[in-house]
Amino acid sequence: MISSISNLSLNWLNSEGYYGGVRLLMAICRVFYAYCKDNDIKLHDANFTLSYDTNIPRQAGLSGSSGIVCAALNCLLDFYQVRHLIKVQLRPNLILAAEKELGIVAGLQDRVAQVYGGLVYMDFSKENMDELGHGIYEPMDLSLLPPLHLIYAANPSDSGKVHSKVRQRWLDGDEFIVSSMLEVANIAGEGRTALEEKDYSKLATLMNRNFDLRRLMFGDDALGAMNIEMVEVARKVGAASKFTGSGGAVVAFCPEGDSQAKLLEDECHKAGFVIQPIELFPSCLNEIDLEISLKK
Repeated sequence: MISSISNLSLNWLNSEGYYGGVRLLMAICRVFYAYCKDNDIKLHDANFTLSYDTNIPRQAGLSGSSGIVCAALNCLLDFYQVRHLIKVQLRPNLILAAEKELGIVAGLQDRVAQVYGGLVYMDFSKENMDELGHGIYEPMDLSLLPPLHLIYAANPSDSGKVHSKVRQRWLDGDEFIVSSMLEVANIAGEGRTALEEKDYSKLATLMNRNFDLRRLMFGDDALGAMNIEMVEVARKVGAASKFTGSGGAVVAFCPEGDSQAKLLEDECHKAGFVIQPIELFPSCLNEIDLEISLKK
């Protein structure tokens, strides 16, 4: 399929651009082909049909776009039987590169979680990124996670908007943003320890601190009233809560158990938010309930 990907990437896309929902599939085909070509990975010339279906809520901070790209990449790896030739640590970079082709502003975190599946501790220290070209990713035991709930709005705002000013301030070396981001990174390390020790009270404190830092960095106008309300609804019943990503959805933890979870459910329904327990799966395809079909 070398000629098919090459023609798609170099001819049709250059003249017509990306169009509609298939743009994500086009982008990963182009990035995948370029990577294989640059790294002398030979691809057979059989044809395929690539299509997708997903029920991930749109613009809800749940990484719907990267979920499609990740699933498509997995299909390409298997179809061409090159999974062993492209290191798992590098696959999130390929997914991110495909999204950057489309002007999507994002980072590696969600892509790492989708590639590895399950629960993953990520270390993005500069020395590792500079030396290896990727972070250090360590899968953790899913059984360490307590019951969690997902809260999201049926009609969310665009999650990408909250990135703009903070990203530039980081690049400009803004002292407050840099120090706050470092604290967020430290929270991840503390969270790992809290999970390993099953110190769920500490975990709740860290989740709340994560959102408080985000609110200080981005400001209420950037985060949006609806996103803030989802967090506050959870906190109203004593649950810990933080964004799943850039906004549009919240992950909540009820340290007091089922009775508190019922109160949270009632408050979410009153506020018009969707709430559901998070089911844990080691496979990213099962976790996001996304289907990709790839056939000759």
